Amino acid sequence: MLPTTYHLQPITFLALAAYLIGSFPAGYLIGRCCGIDIRQHGSGNIGATNVVRVLGKKWGALVFTIDFLKGLIPVVVAMSWSHAVGIVPASAPGAVAALMALLGHSFPVWLEFRGGKGISTSAGIIVGLFPGAFPFCIGSWLLIFYTTGYVSLASLIGAAMLPVTVAFFYFLGPRYDSPSWMGADWLSLVLAFLMASVVIWRHRGNLKRLSEGTEPSFKKKN
Repeated sequence: MLPTTYHLQPITFLALAAYLIGSFPAGYLIGRCCGIDIRQHGSGNIGATNVVRVLGKKWGALVFTIDFLKGLIPVVVAMSWSHAVGIVPASAPGAVAALMALLGHSFPVWLEFRGGKGISTSAGIIVGLFPGAFPFCIGSWLLIFYTTGYVSLASLIGAAMLPVTVAFFYFLGPRYDSPSWMGADWLSLVLAFLMASVVIWRHRGNLKRLSEGTEPSFKKKN
């Protein structure tokens, strides 16, 4: 069935819960546990990449895992509820949860709306909502990172691959009521473009540094 006023209250609750989960500032809190404000070190970002640079791989991996789950869990819960009540398109609650989790991570109310850049959380969302696109996004990220050493460039290319891949599945793949390994609906296509736009916008400073040749690289001493 199409979403109705009967579903408005749970969807609103789902959106708020997804935002609050997404806004959990893992990098900031782990930095505090280690005795620093991560926003005052490295790039000043609270994401996993900056935590790796400042605190090391162990803490960076923990931040990545938490941020990944912040995207995955709300989407899985939303999609399970959607299938249980028979909403069409089934991706509607998942799309709401995905976008709100990403916005929560990028603009957390607890840190004056200055959060991470969305890559780890987007990865969790992709696994939960766009599993067919995940190999293409992570594959492009790994290729660019290991050839250039730039996390930001790899992230930008990986983000751009999401709408490209979902569009390919939507226009050329089989159609389903919800995103699947080889299918996508119109709402998931819109969401893919929105997600990529948020991530690219959050990396606008990196784009400037890349063009100026001043972007830190893991192949260089930073």
